[in-house]
Amino acid sequence: MKIKQSVEKIPGGMMLVPLLLGAILHTLFPNMPTFFGSFTEGLFKGALPFIALNIFCLGTQMDFRVTPRIVKKGGALIISKVGIAAIVGVIAGQFIGDGMIMGGLSVLAIIVAMNDTNGGLYMSLMNQFGKKEEVGATTIMALETGPFITMVTLGIAGISVFPWPYLVGAILPLLLGMIVGNLDPDIRSLFSKGNAMLIPFIGFALGSGIDLSKVYQAGITGIVLGIFVVVVTGAACMLADKLTGGSGIAGIAAASTAGNAAAVPAVIAAANPKYEAVAPSATVVIASCVIVTAILVPILTAWWAKRVNRPGSGQSDEEQVQAVSM
Repeated sequence: MKIKQSVEKIPGGMMLVPLLLGAILHTLFPNMPTFFGSFTEGLFKGALPFIALNIFCLGTQMDFRVTPRIVKKGGALIISKVGIAAIVGVIAGQFIGDGMIMGGLSVLAIIVAMNDTNGGLYMSLMNQFGKKEEVGATTIMALETGPFITMVTLGIAGISVFPWPYLVGAILPLLLGMIVGNLDPDIRSLFSKGNAMLIPFIGFALGSGIDLSKVYQAGITGIVLGIFVVVVTGAACMLADKLTGGSGIAGIAAASTAGNAAAVPAVIAAANPKYEAVAPSATVVIASCVIVTAILVPILTAWWAKRVNRPGSGQSDEEQVQAVSM
């Protein structure tokens, strides 16, 4: 049976399918984890340890030796996403506050969806349409992974304040992974598949805390939010891309929501109890948003690449050849 291949045909499938399975089990059999107890209960309730391991493994794959051009491009994209997310968060906070509106939409869901870029999707698109420094920018943008950037964004927006130990704790697994991964290539190799391996477990553990009977409207909300994320963050990142000498292709390619973004609300809620009520709905909304952005972003990126690379677009023949051959 080609289970893995079938699941991967769904955008963000390795996160979303286990998440849905966990949600179904929780909705139909809410007492199953405590009935079995022991390690089985741990699988249902172990989202935070799985997320910490996932972030550590990701850190081991990040190379300190990045060129200035990569830092410039990746920094411009990540700053533009975080900046626009903070602005939108401030505006949304005036209308939604700490709660949520119909369909499960909350400020937390909006900021998380806007903050975290699908690195795999971005890299794939840049390998096809971009330049070397744009591909390498994935290394810098990987800093978006996990709750740290969201905590910072909520703080910038003045919506929430987190004690400094929580902020340090949110990024510490990533930094530790980066340190040991750069000190020893064998460690980098050892943990190279850990990031992908842990994604289904994170999805399942998160899903086991979701009651589908209470979030049935979140799918529609996620679709609307997904379109919003592509349009708003796409415009911001496209501008940043052009200001740093790009064509806008990398900016559009960065306008997605990562599958692992669905794990962030649970971490935020653990750090600040005022988000506990909205975290489950935010998780489902973001999961829907992941699918929408994963469909729209490749289509728009390919369209814009064709537009800027056509004759008379102002791009040199050498740049056009490089863009389509990578």
